[in-house]
Amino acid sequence: MKQESSNQRFAICINNAGYAHDLKIKTVYQVLPDASAERSQDLRIIDETGEDYLYPAAYFQFIHDHL
Repeated sequence: MKQESSNQRFAICINNAGYAHDLKIKTVYQVLPDASAERSQDLRIIDETGEDYLYPAAYFQFIHDHL
């Protein structure tokens, strides 16, 4: 069985104002590493289109793995 990378991060969408077609409330999205985006208070998210785009970090709550 292939083990997932421990570097993968996921977040739940808690706000989709202005992005209703691209983000769904209460949906889990993968967060891609992007230090520049995070300094600008954004996150690089793989959205409903299957592509990665920048969204406001405040629109998401990170999921923390406690394994």
